[in-house]
Amino acid sequence: MNDQILNAIDEEIAKLRQARAILTDAAKTPVNKSATTASPALLPKGKTRRKLSAKARKAIADAQRKRWAKVKSQKKAAAAVVAKKEPAAS
Repeated sequence: MNDQILNAIDEEIAKLRQARAILTDAAKTPVNKSATTASPALLPKGKTRRKLSAKARKAIADAQRKRWAKVKSQKKAAAAVVAKKEPAAS
C-alpha cells in the first residue's frame, strides 16, 4: 500500500520537475515585443500573413475611430444626464 502511494508521489514529482524545466526554458527565451510583426517561422504551416493595402488599413482605422467616437459621445451624453439629475450645490 505504501509503495503505491510513494510511486504515485514520485511520478507526480517527476511531472512537476518536467513542467518546471519547460517553464524555466520558456522564461529564458526572449519575448517578441512586437505582436504585429510575426516571423514566418512562428506562423503555423500553411498560413501566410495577408498584407493589407494602405487604403484598406485607412478604411479600418477610420471605421474604428468612428466606433470610438460613438462610444465617447454616448459616455458624454450619460454624464450630462447624471450631472443634470444631481441637485445644485449651494
